[in-house]
Amino acid sequence: MDDEGYPQGWHVVAIQSALIGAMIVGALILAGAARAETSNVGRTWPIAEPDAMAEIEAAVARQPASIAPRFGPRSGWSALKAAPLGVAEKGRVRSVVPFYTLDQEIRLADGKLLYPKGFTFNPLTYVSLPQRLVIVHPRDLGWALKTAALTDWILLTGGGEPKDDALSLGEKHGRALFILEERVKDRLGLTVAPVIVRQSGQRLELTEVHLERKGSQGLPQEKRP
Repeated sequence: MDDEGYPQGWHVVAIQSALIGAMIVGALILAGAARAETSNVGRTWPIAEPDAMAEIEAAVARQPASIAPRFGPRSGWSALKAAPLGVAEKGRVRSVVPFYTLDQEIRLADGKLLYPKGFTFNPLTYVSLPQRLVIVHPRDLGWALKTAALTDWILLTGGGEPKDDALSLGEKHGRALFILEERVKDRLGLTVAPVIVRQSGQRLELTEVHLERKGSQGLPQEKRP
């Protein structure tokens, strides 16, 4: 017996009883929560919509193995038509400032006029051209591949064989090739190829290269002054 007349050890029994009671209450709460997550409240209906993945797979199965025949031969694709250029008869270097004139005014969100229509500026004042542009006729692509760095862009002119489009030649040589667009030709003032375009300060430096063809296969060789 302790001083208050209770049997010795009752404190231990009371603590154990409290712990057991707390564990039982916690277990009941967890069980109730788990049941609430899986139980249904109100009426339920089966899903009526078809499986989205099944619809996608069915749509793919209905498509032909290839849609390339719908577009015809690549030689007729307008997207692969490049601008023509003459042949460089001599090597020379010239500069061009690619001024641009706004064809419409530019206003801020509050209506304040920022730049009027007809405003002319040099884009190279604000941006830079990190890579060179190597522009060649398709027949001179071999020279361009040897001359251009990996970061340079190779642009093909028009006038080559139908099979010598940028897409086909790019697949053949394992390198991305681009076409020379008319707007790029006009903006840079291009007249002949091959020509290498690079930025020099706030100007574009155009190096026109004359290639001499020697040998029975007419392989191009750069003629240096």
